[in-house]
Amino acid sequence: MGKFELTVTTYFSGAHYLRGYSGSCARLHGHNFRVEARVCGNALNNVGMVMDFKSIKALLEEITERLDHRLANEIPPFDTRNPTAENFASYIFEELAPRIHENGASLAAVGVWETDNYGVIYTPDR
Repeated sequence: MGKFELTVTTYFSGAHYLRGYSGSCARLHGHNFRVEARVCGNALNNVGMVMDFKSIKALLEEITERLDHRLANEIPPFDTRNPTAENFASYIFEELAPRIHENGASLAAVGVWETDNYGVIYTPDR
């Protein structure tokens, strides 16, 4: 049997500013962020799923809820780590990966988009 890759998307609204950046993003501003989790697995459960989409979404939203309608610069680790899309993606990956693993699957990547045109996909070194 081949490998399956599931994709689940959620959204959060939040504000941030970039420390050490020369440009308008150094000022306080906000986005409606789109977050995508890509979950992989080879084995299907007795229902024929790698993992339930709703379960993935619930786990992802537990993490993004911490950032929703907040100033990210005030929330650890972004009180010291610059709240860039790249850092959001790696943070969400680090938080989500062990929870996905507990469910018998693995997290392949996390994507974070600030706009329809600007986003990043984080995949860990393996």
